Parts: sequence; structure tokens; C-alpha cells
Amino acid sequence: MSAAFAHRHLLAIEGMGPDDIDLLLDAAETHVEVNRGEVKKGASLRGRTVINLFFENSTRTRTSFELAGKRLGADVINMSVATSSVKKGETLIDTAMTLNAMHVDVLVVRHPESGAVHLLSEKVNCSVINGGDGTHEHPTQALLDALAIRRRKGRLGGLSVAICGDVAHSRVARSNIHLLNIMGARVRVVAPPTLLPANIDRMGVEVFHDMARGLAGCDIVMMLRLQTERMQGALVPSTREYFHFFGLDRDKLAVAQPDALVMHPGPMNRGIEIDSVIADDIDRSLIREQVEMGVAVRMACLEALVEHRQTLRND
Repeated sequence: MSAAFAHRHLLAIEGMGPDDIDLLLDAAETHVEVNRGEVKKGASLRGRTVINLFFENSTRTRTSFELAGKRLGADVINMSVATSSVKKGETLIDTAMTLNAMHVDVLVVRHPESGAVHLLSEKVNCSVINGGDGTHEHPTQALLDALAIRRRKGRLGGLSVAICGDVAHSRVARSNIHLLNIMGARVRVVAPPTLLPANIDRMGVEVFHDMARGLAGCDIVMMLRLQTERMQGALVPSTREYFHFFGLDRDKLAVAQPDALVMHPGPMNRGIEIDSVIADDIDRSLIREQVEMGVAVRMACLEALVEHRQTLRND
């Protein structure tokens, strides 16, 4: 990287500046081309150790981080929480002490409780990347979304982005709202009142409860997964009714810009949040590109944090 990343950890988008975001996105651009080539493995993190510590199940994020670390030459270990001492009653602090004794370089953590990753970062000597904590943030998802948008639209500033669906339980929505605001985009959220957080009016977004009004003239339509596992009680009458009013189909997308792009962080509930015809439209859907960009962005994040640690040691 031509410039140094100024942070020891990557815990949230909130608090980052546009230069931080541009640095990571620019670095990720170089990895996209490498990942599309025949020889994908480099050596910039040779001799480094990356541990994926996931307290929640994940396919995309964990696999993406594993690929990212291995393609940079790092030793990558996936810790299975289901069979670990954590499951036997070990505290988060005890886990931190154990990891410190192993001299890990980067720890990627996903946890069901908001703030748990930040707590762990204060107790370990290594750098920590937040792989998603509760309903708080998922910073690398917002970065990969931003990279996918920037590559197709050429910019982030000035775009109108509608984030639709279960905003209340979505760490992806929060990270994207912060990033898009930082980079100068105009952000709308579209959801029933029951699926919006109480503080939404303080997050710098326009709020809509109707898809036709919320999507009108938008450049990007970002759908969210309906997170029934986090809901306390029935917040939507039925999935069928939810799709009728808030699921994305051709009729609802028609009011957006003619070249509007569609996104979804996955996993998708087809026929509930998004119609398959839209999800699989190669001209309008960025969903597969989001997955591809995830590996490149996470490679850039791992490199940035390791370089930051090295700079501190040299100083």
C-alpha cells in the first residue's frame, strides 16, 4: 500500500474517514485482478497467523476470510466454537488470554452479541477484524458492497441508495449507512415501522414505509435478509404478505433508475425478500459480484492491519 492504514483494528465503519475507505478499496482493486488470474497465491503474509473465531455460523464470511488469508500466504486456522472451550464455559477474556499465548497476528471474530468483538480487541495483543457482531456492524460487508458499486458506477458520491427490509436487526445496514454517508451518497431506508431501529432518524437517512416512494429514482437497491432468528415476537404478519409489500420484483424495481443495480448480502430468501428473476438478472444484479469482491476486500484488510502492526514495531 502506498499509504499506511491508520488503525490497529477494523471493528466498525463508524469513525473511519473517506481516506481510510478509499485506501482499502484501492488496495482491494489490485487483488480482484490477481484473484481472476491462474496463480492466485501471494506471499505478503507468509509467516503470519490468522484465526477465524466465529461464534455464529457463517458460510460466505468465514470462507471468504479463509481464502483471503491463504491467498496472501498466511497460516489460517478456523476455530470451531461448537467444540471449543468457549462452549464449555470459558469466558471471552479467558479466550483472549489463550490467543495471546499463541502469538496470533490477526483475529477475525463473529459474535451474536453487539460489542463483544470490541471487548475482545481490548484484551488481545493482535489486530482484530469484526466479522459481524450482533446488530451492531459488519464492516467488511459494507466495504465489499462499496467496491462492487464503485466498479460498476465509477463512484459512490452522489448516488442514491435505498436499503430495504429488516433494517432493525441488520448490522449490514448499519455499516452500509455509515460508509455511504461518509462517501457522500444519499441513503434511504425502506421498511415497515416494525423493522426500523428506534434511532433511525439520527442516522442521516430518509425513511420510507412504501417501496414505490422509497425506490423512486434510486441508483442502487440494497435488499436485506429477514432475520427471523433475531426477532422477538411476530414483526411481520406473514412472509407472503411481506413479499407483497416489501419484496423486490420487477414492478417495484421499475420506479428506480433504468440502470439501477440490485444487491443482497446473502443468504437470500427467494420469494420473500427478492424475486428470483431479479436476483439472477446478470444486467441488474450485483449479488455474485458482491461475493467475489468479498475475498479481495478481506485480503486488503488483512494486509492493511499486518502492515500497521509492522510499522508500529519498526517505530
